[in-house]
Amino acid sequence: MNTAAIALIVVLIIAMACGLEITWALGFACVVAVLLDPKLTFVVIAQRIFTNSNSFSMLAIPAFMLAGDIMSKGGLSKRLVAFADSLVGWISGGISLVSIVACTFFAAISGSSVATTAAIGGLMYPEMVDRGYPKEYAAAVQAIGGTLGIVIPPSIVLVIYGNITGTDVGALLMAGVIPGIVCCVFLCIYAYLKAKKCNFPKSDKFSFKRFLVSFKDAVWALIMPIIILGGIYAGIFTPTESAVVAVVYGMIVCLAIYREITLKSIWSIIESTATGTANLMILVVTAQMFGWLISYYQIPQAVTEFMLSFVSGKYMFWAIIIILLTICGMFLEVGATNLILGPILAPIAAAFGIDPIQFGLVFVFLLAMGQATPPFGTCMFVSCGISKQPVGKVSKELVPFVGVEIFCGILFALIPALSTWLPSVIG
Repeated sequence: MNTAAIALIVVLIIAMACGLEITWALGFACVVAVLLDPKLTFVVIAQRIFTNSNSFSMLAIPAFMLAGDIMSKGGLSKRLVAFADSLVGWISGGISLVSIVACTFFAAISGSSVATTAAIGGLMYPEMVDRGYPKEYAAAVQAIGGTLGIVIPPSIVLVIYGNITGTDVGALLMAGVIPGIVCCVFLCIYAYLKAKKCNFPKSDKFSFKRFLVSFKDAVWALIMPIIILGGIYAGIFTPTESAVVAVVYGMIVCLAIYREITLKSIWSIIESTATGTANLMILVVTAQMFGWLISYYQIPQAVTEFMLSFVSGKYMFWAIIIILLTICGMFLEVGATNLILGPILAPIAAAFGIDPIQFGLVFVFLLAMGQATPPFGTCMFVSCGISKQPVGKVSKELVPFVGVEIFCGILFALIPALSTWLPSVIG
């Protein structure tokens, strides 16, 4: 490995350790590497940036962000909560199950874990406390439920991962459906057992009439993920085009049916999305440049050869990945881990014979879990902000939930069909 390649990694680590934003840390590392390599010029880098950003699938990122913002502020949260309550609210610990199920529904709209925690947590935390749940446990439920936001499609993180690793974005989005539902079920099982053990309260018996009423009120929100996935499945539109369809559908529902936003507020939502998109796209393009240099210096091949000399098979490789990403989730933000490790680990996984769709799904799922792990989980911080509870107390309640998600991650690693079956059926 030459000097420029070593500098690329070392400068990135030092820049991040000094507190530099990940965008500038990646960019600075790339600039140093180019300056040290006589074979490279900034003209080549500019050409690579243009080539990487000139991608049709990249258009899905701002469109999904806008669709999520519109639906988040258009009155969907309370309708999804009411529907989830009619489904599982009557079970022991029902209101905690409602939070998790509502987060699952909302994840299929927002594509963002933080947005899911903020939207559902803002409604459900006060409700759980009012019904006698411990405040720190109620906050933990909101944080863990929000992690599903980047697993269930549409997921912005899956779109970015697909772009920077060359993995099919449509297949990745489809791969998140079954694991997201499976994880939701296991989280609900733990919440149910916790409620039985601690004798948490539950609401009234199941009412079919209440279920029908809440379903009727939430049906327009529930249809959106069906339109997205169904349209892709039927070949009516591509994953990128489905993001635009989601925007149009969201505007029609929130303006004409729910009527909780106006044309004036739509403009402010677009402005907010544009700001967020600009920051994100700069980060993605910088990461793509970093990824290209990683490939140019054959760092994945060097790491693969190193790992092959110590790792005897793919199951040991999976064990290392799960441990590595669990630790990274404790200290790094999702975007940083995705953009730095994605281009490095994806080729190594392929060398061990792991399906790229399966690896991408498990990789992003473990990143999602990291958003609830102390000390720096973003969903945990959002939930603590909503609840005004100290991080230490909420962290203690989060540990068993994180254990459930680690179990799910192992399950998805050992059973490829959970993530590859649906994409293979859709083709």
